[in-house]
Amino acid sequence: MKLNYLFTMAAAGMMFLSSCEKEEPPTLGTGPSEADVAFTFAATAENANIIEFTAPNANLVAKWDFGNGTAGEGAVVKGSYPLKGTYTVTLTVFNSGGSRSASKDITIAEDDPSLLSNPLYTILTGGSAGKGFKNWVIDSTRAAHMGVGPNPSSALGDVPEYWAAARLDKSGTGLYSDMYKFSLEAFNFDHITNGLVYIDNEQSANFPDSYENKGDFDAPYDNQTGKWSIVEGADTVLKIDGKGFLGFFTGTREYKVVKISENELTLRYLDASNPDLAWYIRLVPDDFPVDNGGGGGDEDKYALPVDFENEDPKFEVFGGSSYAIIDNSKSGGINTSARILETTHGNESWAGLFVTLKDKIDFSTKTQISFKIWSPIAGDTVRVKIENSAKTTEFAERDVIITKANEWIELSVDFAGAATVFDRVVLFPGWGTTKPETFFIDDISQK
Repeated sequence: MKLNYLFTMAAAGMMFLSSCEKEEPPTLGTGPSEADVAFTFAATAENANIIEFTAPNANLVAKWDFGNGTAGEGAVVKGSYPLKGTYTVTLTVFNSGGSRSASKDITIAEDDPSLLSNPLYTILTGGSAGKGFKNWVIDSTRAAHMGVGPNPSSALGDVPEYWAAARLDKSGTGLYSDMYKFSLEAFNFDHITNGLVYIDNEQSANFPDSYENKGDFDAPYDNQTGKWSIVEGADTVLKIDGKGFLGFFTGTREYKVVKISENELTLRYLDASNPDLAWYIRLVPDDFPVDNGGGGGDEDKYALPVDFENEDPKFEVFGGSSYAIIDNSKSGGINTSARILETTHGNESWAGLFVTLKDKIDFSTKTQISFKIWSPIAGDTVRVKIENSAKTTEFAERDVIITKANEWIELSVDFAGAATVFDRVVLFPGWGTTKPETFFIDDISQK
């Protein structure tokens, strides 16, 4: 028994010592050498603007960035350069030991427009036979022009299955005023913002003076210039180089092309703050009349005077307020019109509503904004604000007191000397209170 015990203890000790020995880390092998990325290149016999690139080691995985927005893979590849200039080409090779990269510049002496015949280029820019550029806008008047779905896409495919915007869902934001110009010359890209863009709320810290609007943020933003490129592969990807972007900004400037045709460009792109989400945006040419035209247009913009007799002007509310256009249940006195606006004050002291105008207000001759109001309480304040819809940090505001209750009165505020930059009239009936009072408004005009 003793011998067996000693043998057992000795065996256990040996096992313990063996288990304490360090295992040698696995080796991945030697990574690529400098010689493995010393690639060569030469113009092809078919065309001086088509360059053939050769990697020195055909046994390694070789990936190429041709410096012109396109890419390739393989030991021997060709890159096309329609436009003259200097391009930086990068080869990256891989093996089990890692990767290595090297870059070289190539110079293209002359343009070759024949190489710009890629049908995607033609659709995006109008092609060399046309103007050489094409302007695109958000297809705002068609449902699902913006939306969000899962990443990766589900069995339903590349569709905004979580949420899709209704037509004109984001009117009154910076989304519909943007235009995107793709030029064939030098692959130039212009993001024409008209002073305002629409961004994901997670991006607001990156845009000074941004402010919440319809669930996300508007941000003052100047027009931007840059370059565009298309990379074709398993997915066709449209890339924007520079500070411009397309549509609703989520932190990325790379867009998978879901659909492209002469009159439609549907894109899918990721959310930089939430990798489980993918966003969608649909564009149309600025002169293509899909469902009464793309872009914001003037469909939700009006001219003074704003009344409610023959149309239902669209107002935007905030601070919990609500509104409806109704038959004039308070007809009498100075207002016997057939229809009026009814608004109930929200739960915020700054609650109210606004209407956006087609044109800037000129105060050089007519200096007053007037309106009729019916209030249940005398002594309440109405704040009247005029605002630049493209840059809402530009505004002027005045206060006026409601002098009579339970009857129509006309109130006016004077904006003499105001600049001609304002195209929005904002009303705060019951300014400074949180009571859910109901007001009736009519005949907003300039006098």
